[in-house]
Amino acid sequence: MFEAISSDQIAGSGPVCQQVEAEISRMTGSRYVFLTTSCTHALELAALSLNLKADDEVILPSFTFTSTANAFLLRDARLIFADINPATFNLDPEDVRKRITPRTKAIVLVHYAGMPCEMDAFRDIARTHGIALVEDAAQAVDARYKGRHLGTIGDIGCFSFHSTKNITCGEGGAFLTNDAKIAERADVMREKGTNRHAFLRGEIDRYSWIDSGSSYVLSDLLAALLRSQLANRATIKSLRKRIWHRYLDALRPLRDRHSLTLPSIPTGADPNYHLFPFLVSGHQRRNEVLDCLHQDGIGATFHYVPLHSAPCMVKRGGTVDNLPVTTMVSERLIRLPLFPGLRDGDVERVIASVVRALGR
Repeated sequence: MFEAISSDQIAGSGPVCQQVEAEISRMTGSRYVFLTTSCTHALELAALSLNLKADDEVILPSFTFTSTANAFLLRDARLIFADINPATFNLDPEDVRKRITPRTKAIVLVHYAGMPCEMDAFRDIARTHGIALVEDAAQAVDARYKGRHLGTIGDIGCFSFHSTKNITCGEGGAFLTNDAKIAERADVMREKGTNRHAFLRGEIDRYSWIDSGSSYVLSDLLAALLRSQLANRATIKSLRKRIWHRYLDALRPLRDRHSLTLPSIPTGADPNYHLFPFLVSGHQRRNEVLDCLHQDGIGATFHYVPLHSAPCMVKRGGTVDNLPVTTMVSERLIRLPLFPGLRDGDVERVIASVVRALGR
């Protein structure tokens, strides 16, 4: 941080940003890494880089944060919501296959809770139909699928370094790709449509406005915070993993008695333990359990309200598709507190409160 503050360059694309981009490249194996001001902006950059046109179709989950959808809605793409797998809460590849049309240009995968999507199936779908694969890996930094980092398996990957994420600098993100043409276009668009980054690398003697774009570059000050977090990523993941498994071990004996659906790790998956979500038997039951937890001072909560039925989509004339698994999960899911600073005594207090709530 002192290096960044004392530098003559504290704006975006400075020396610290370049060092952190190189570190993420080494960590993930991605050829091209561009730090951005948020994962939202990384997703917007993805939509720009794919050169989407009005009414091009993009398939995505409804069970996600608004940024996943907004990035493509801003390009006037038509959002096609697909259902999710009840075991992982990630996109169901078979449901996605049914929704592909000649206008489909991209599939946007969300690795919910840091748990990998079925990447082999989706790569096969993308190759068969000649469409792009974008990984919204906002929750999946330092998670892997069959040894490969999430965010590096599709055509484009997007990371989040928001304060709620495993690795954070308060606000920040990253755009990753192994495709040289996509990287060249993204490099220009994130620098306000100029070839300024090539100028900073000494490749040209002046920079010019050559395409459309916006300002997506991260400040060197925030990059300095991010660098220290990345250095501690193994410890952060280890602490989160320990808490995640403690919750799982405590709730497993209660699964059948209370009709719980607990998280599991698919074969080939190495998650980052971002969240601990589980399902109870129904919507009313979810609310009752949350009320009990809140009375005990436990910061448990539900998660996304499905986007396909949100006012924004209704207002735009979008159809309220029948996504039964998405609806079921959104009505029954509970998330327990999970962060590296959670002490053993706090974890046991959360568990005791959950046990009491389920028994009422």
